[in-house]
Amino acid sequence: MARTESTMLPLGTVSPDFYLKDTNSNNTFSFEDLKGSKGTLVTFICNHCPFVHHVISEIVMIANDYRVQGLGVIAISSNDVVKYPQDAPELMTDFAMENKIDFPYLYDETQETAKAYQAACTPDFYLFDNQNRLFYRGQLDDSRPGNGIPLSGNDLRGAIDALIYNRSLKEPQKPSLGCGIKWK
Repeated sequence: MARTESTMLPLGTVSPDFYLKDTNSNNTFSFEDLKGSKGTLVTFICNHCPFVHHVISEIVMIANDYRVQGLGVIAISSNDVVKYPQDAPELMTDFAMENKIDFPYLYDETQETAKAYQAACTPDFYLFDNQNRLFYRGQLDDSRPGNGIPLSGNDLRGAIDALIYNRSLKEPQKPSLGCGIKWK
C-alpha cells in the first residue's frame, strides 16, 4: 500500500464549493447545503483503502459526537472508479451502510473537488470554521495500520474542540497519511 501524506492546504483558505451527488440519499449537495453552524469537517475517504478501514469507526464516532454540537460532517470519494471499481458509487452506498455512515458520502466523479481541496490521500481531513475558513488540516491521530498505536482521534478531536470552544489550536499540525487519491 502506497503511503501518501496530505498536502497541507494553507490555514485560512476558504472552503472550495462543490455540487456532488450523495450516494446515501441520491440527492446532490453543495458545501453551503451541508455546512454546520459551528464548522464543517470535510473528509476524503474511499471504500478500499486500508488506512480508511483502519479509522472509519473513529470517523463515524467523531461525526456522532460533534454533529449535535453544530459540526457539519461530509465524506467525499474522488477515486477513479474505472481503475478502482471497488470505489464505485453503488459500492459507496454499501460501504456507508456497513460502517454506519449516516452523514453525506459524496461522489466526486470529475475529481475537480479533490483538486480544489488539494486532497492527496485517503483519509484526508479538512476542518473549516463557521466562516468557511480552513482551521485544521491533517491527521486523525498517530495510529496507522499495523503500528500498534490505538485509535483515539486525538488530533482531530482536539482541533474540533478548539474550534467549537474558541481555544487555541495545537501546533504544528501533522499531515494525514494514507493511500494516494487514484487520479484518472
